[in-house]
This record gives sequence, structure tokens and C-alpha cells, in this order.
Amino acid sequence: MSNHPLRTRSELERLAAQVGTPFYFYDADVVARRIALVKEQTAPPGIQARYAMKACSAHLVLKAIAQAGLWIDAVSGNEVLRARRAGFAMGAEPPIVMLTADVFRDNALAVVCEEGVLPNIGSPGQIRELAAAGYRGPIGLRVNPGFGHGHVQACDTGGPSSKHGVWIDEAERMAVEARQAGLPIVLLHAHVGSGPQIDELHANLQRLARVFAELLPHFPDVSALNLGGGIPHSYRDPDWVADLAPLGRILRESRKLFCERAGRDVRVEIEPGRFFVAPSATLVARVTDVKQTRSNEKGKGQSFVMVDAGFCDLVRPAMYGSYHRIEVSSAEPGPVAPLAVAGPLCESGDVFTRDAGELIEPRELPTPRAGDLVLLHDAGAYGASMSSNYNSLGRVPQVWWQDGRAVLMSRRETLADILATECERPLD
Repeated sequence: MSNHPLRTRSELERLAAQVGTPFYFYDADVVARRIALVKEQTAPPGIQARYAMKACSAHLVLKAIAQAGLWIDAVSGNEVLRARRAGFAMGAEPPIVMLTADVFRDNALAVVCEEGVLPNIGSPGQIRELAAAGYRGPIGLRVNPGFGHGHVQACDTGGPSSKHGVWIDEAERMAVEARQAGLPIVLLHAHVGSGPQIDELHANLQRLARVFAELLPHFPDVSALNLGGGIPHSYRDPDWVADLAPLGRILRESRKLFCERAGRDVRVEIEPGRFFVAPSATLVARVTDVKQTRSNEKGKGQSFVMVDAGFCDLVRPAMYGSYHRIEVSSAEPGPVAPLAVAGPLCESGDVFTRDAGELIEPRELPTPRAGDLVLLHDAGAYGASMSSNYNSLGRVPQVWWQDGRAVLMSRRETLADILATECERPLD
């Protein structure tokens, strides 16, 4: 089991016997190593790293981030409250927790007002909403610089088809409106995505720094510029880790440029999410059967490995055609063959082995037997955090491995958990 702290099948089987399958397994050492890499490049004064907690909001992950002195980018009121529960300080001086939102939903406005965290707005109407809610404090402004792209086609972080932020031409008008409402803009923010190559990330960050430098004279209250996240992670090569030295150089150069242009001290921020946690977790599933279909005029036959994990547990392959390395843990694996790995959901899209066009793409894997374990690697980012109760299935347990010890950090949801919100309360 490559890159796995549980080196033997028997150890993994013992854990599966305790919590059942499927379950998420996190390696604390991997999170710590990724934190250390980012901290090395953000150590100079005036440079701060945040964690985009939407990637994985498990409380032990948040505690590891807090202990390292990183800050938080939250995207909902409940994420802010989860950050508070994990030990992050509230308030806007300094803004250790920032709430970035294009829409204030549920308790988000109330949390901003009650906790005093920095709201980072991405839509003009949010100025009116904050003022109407009685908020009178600093705000951040997310701008759409007109460029930027994420790791897959569906992740459009900047440009005409991106919903995020205020279009760059509207930024100066927003500065005036915010000042009139008594909401000084103290932070400018954009996210240009990782793109397909790390060189593209570096080029986009340098381009974004120049855009921010041009905007600064119009924002006299700005004390921080946030360049977003986007540090890439390789889902195919477990040994490849991005060289962050060029990123560190860009951050230092950007801070120097900003301070000179503003004539005052300006903090530079980044906010990776995926990079910290993607390689830390494995989704462990149990094989229930191996079956075949025959080729006909409709298409080529497939060999399906049926497992008990589905896209309710890890949705990225079904949503994006995303690739996750798959490993078979078997006492006596059969011969290597092209296999499709599929789950239990009543959906034809519940297949983990898909290509970028979301078509079935079998993998060359050792043929498992019913009862074997299958490991879906690099599932720490947007795995458990995007899981659901589809088909009325409970969210799966999450296990945290640290210092040779396994800790259950969330139990399997039961039907009672799922039904707890149902009611028949009259609305008069």
C-alpha cells in the first residue's frame, strides 16, 4: 500500500472491522509536511497564509492548521463557527478568519455581525445587505481580474464566465459606495486558479500583482492583498510535489511592489486549500463483486469491480471526471486487467474510473476478489467535505492517524441523523 501509514493489509483490515467500510483515512504527517512547505515560503514579515477550509473542514485538520499559525478563509457562516470551535480567534484585528461570499446565505450575515470577522464580498449588492444588517466595519472586496482558470474546465475562477467577484472595471466604483456606507475596504482579493501547469500559476500571480498595484491608489484603506490559492497537486504522480520557491519569490516581490505603490505597509496573503490536504486522505472501500458486460453495437464490454463507496462519498470523478489513484489491497490479487471501479448508487454515473470527458476509462489493476479492500487515494480535498446523503446513505466515518495511533474523528451517520431534520410543523 504505497504512501500509506498502515503498511500491512491486516492492519487496514483491523481498522475496517472497527469502523466498517467505506471510511476516510487521514495521515496527520502528510498534513504537517504540506503545512511546513507553505510556512517556509510565507515566513517573511508581512506575508500570511490562510487555509481555504472548504477543502476539508474536519476539526482535527483545522486544529493542525491553527497550531501552525495559519489563518482561515471561510465561505459560510457555519464554516466561521467551525473555525471558532477549532480555536481560531474571531474579530477583524487581525482578521484571522475571513468570510468570502458571493451570496450571504443562512446565518452568514448574523455571524459577521456577531463575531466581527472580516466579510470579503464578491457582489455589489452585498454592501447594501451589510449596511441594512447594521454592520459598520471593515470589508474585503473580491475582484474578477478577467483571467484565471482552475484545475479542470468546470473550475472557472476568473474571466467573463466566472461568477466570482466584482468585475475589475467596477472596483473603483465599489470603493466609493463602500466608503459612503461606512464600510472601509481593507483587503483586495482575487483567485486566478492553479491552471494546468505550475508555470501558468506563477505567470497569473505576477499578472494579478500588477493589476492590484494599479488598483491600490484608489483604495486608501487597503492594508492587505490576497492573491488566492491554487497551488497544484498531482493526482497521478504521488512523488511529485510543487516547488514552492518561485511562489515565495513572487510573494516577496509582490509585497515590495505593493508597499512602494501604496506608500505604507501592505500585507500579502495566499489561501491554498487543496494543497494542504489532498494527499492526506484515502477512501477505503470494500469489493462486493466483479462482473462483466459484453461488447455489442452499443459499445465495448467492461469488467466492473463493484465497491461499497459511491459518489455520495467521493463525488469528484462523477462531477469533473477527476482522476484518483486506485490500489487493490488483496491477500491473493488476480492478474492485472482493465477494470472499471463502480459504486452502489442507483446512478449510471457512479463510476470512479472516468476520463476528463466523464466517459468510463478502465484502469490496469490487479483483479480483486469479493471482500478485498480498494483504496482511492488523494481524497483529502473535496472528498468528505462534498459528500452527501444521496440514496439516504449516511456520511462515512473519518479516521485520523497520528503518532502511530488511529482516532475516530467523525462516526458514520445513521438513519436517525438523516431523519433528525424532518418534521411536520405548521407554518401559520
